[in-house]
Amino acid sequence: MAGAAAPLLSACSGSDSDANTSLPTGPPVKIGMIVPLTGSRKDLGNEMDNGFQLYLKLHENKLGNREVQLLKVDEGETPDVGKAAAEKLIKEDRVLALTGVAAAATMLAMKDSIESAAVPLVGSNASPTSLQGAKYMWRTSFVASEPGQALAKWAADNAGGSLAIVAADYPGEDDEVNSFFENFKSANGNVNGNGIRFTSYQSKDYSQVLNQVKNSGATAMFAFFAGASAVDFVKQYKAAKFPAGFKLIAPGSLTEGYVLKQQGNDALGVYTAMNYSPDLDNAANRRFIADYQKAYGTIPSTYAMASYDAAAVLDKAIGDASRPSLDSFSLNAAIGKLGQIDSPRGGWQFSQNRTPLQRWYLRQVRMDGALLSNVLTAELTTLG
Repeated sequence: MAGAAAPLLSACSGSDSDANTSLPTGPPVKIGMIVPLTGSRKDLGNEMDNGFQLYLKLHENKLGNREVQLLKVDEGETPDVGKAAAEKLIKEDRVLALTGVAAAATMLAMKDSIESAAVPLVGSNASPTSLQGAKYMWRTSFVASEPGQALAKWAADNAGGSLAIVAADYPGEDDEVNSFFENFKSANGNVNGNGIRFTSYQSKDYSQVLNQVKNSGATAMFAFFAGASAVDFVKQYKAAKFPAGFKLIAPGSLTEGYVLKQQGNDALGVYTAMNYSPDLDNAANRRFIADYQKAYGTIPSTYAMASYDAAAVLDKAIGDASRPSLDSFSLNAAIGKLGQIDSPRGGWQFSQNRTPLQRWYLRQVRMDGALLSNVLTAELTTLG
């Protein structure tokens, strides 16, 4: 895991207007998008798709001044399905680049196929800590260990006593909770009980573990859940009626995007760490919020934002790689030379591990006017 001081791949940068007004045109390019179109992650896939499609809409369906043919395929529920989707897009459809990928296990499964084909993936969600040594796999989201790392010091200072740790045992996705556990202990945080209380990722009933925590004397709880599990957990946490002043602290996935809509007021007061908040006050985010609301009638999530940024990366890099000729190899080299991306999350650029060097924020679920939102409360750290 790279720290905040990780060296950057380049120092040059350019604006969207530079990338789209002065470049030579060329034949259309094929971009393959791999996102969940069915199954338990479908809502996540929709948000990823929305972000990328919005960028295309705002740029006349062009990236690097090239018309785009977007080939969208279903990631499915298993790594094998996602790997097969990537291989079809590479071998049969002969795409210039790939984007998307929701699940960490799927990204790991397709690594060899992508690296051997030398076709770049600009992934916009999954980013497992164990993905190492890849030359063609870039991610605009964050390394899975970073939310817990960003949150640990604040939690140690604000838990108010001992903190219980509860997590779903998602296959291959334990980076977030293990990172928090180790960094929390390093910050002299007091862990309640014998460590992490794992629950089955297929469970829908959390009453037993919630009662254990409630009766343990813990004054706060760290919880790692996502998707439907996050909805069930937060609703049951609220129903368990923990004492006043008890804090629920989590990576942003617990209350992010579509799950917050389903949790409703039961999520009020939950603290999370994330690389994005819809109320960040910068020009790029104000434009993004307005455009996203106009297109989809709702507030964007970090999943939509990272996919929007993946399109921005491809836009700049395709334009640069088009001089003198564009192919997957020259595109990958151009991605490595990109400078700062003007993003709704704030400016960022790729570090040596091909993930963003970016700020992390503390948020709390509150009413923002008439809307329930993850409201920014503090800046935590910079990681990348």
